Amino acid sequence: APSIRLSPAARSLFDEPLAIAVRGLGPRQRVTLRTSLRDETGELFQASARYQAGEDGQLDLARCPALPGGSFSGLEPMGPLWALQPQRPFWRLVKRDVQSPFLLQLEVLEGHGERPGRLLAQAQHERAFLRDGVRRVPVREGRIRATLFLPP
Repeated sequence: APSIRLSPAARSLFDEPLAIAVRGLGPRQRVTLRTSLRDETGELFQASARYQAGEDGQLDLARCPALPGGSFSGLEPMGPLWALQPQRPFWRLVKRDVQSPFLLQLEVLEGHGERPGRLLAQAQHERAFLRDGVRRVPVREGRIRATLFLPP
């Protein structure tokens, strides 16, 4: 059965690269990779890309270019993340509470087109803004308002 392999596996920092690969597809199988996340207000952001697996049934975004027709095309290993677009026009992805991560959803769907086929695989990944153990300390001194982030 197809599966999505992520590296780092379950959680990464927002500015770290995320390696995305799909294993267990048929030789040269055409699939659509769809990513989505909701911001803190609940607004949905989505991106999709069309791919064709290799002869071995594997799809590695670092080696396989996205085909025309999706949110982006070409060799873009991080394309599914930077191409996220809001459902509501002119909405921006803004993070106000850096202590909670964004939850990224990934889905691999059969085929291409306006309505891709059945769901083949899915995964979730947390995109965090603070490394584990970092303390967030509010600073209030006179008219100064700031936040101090202290490493462990």
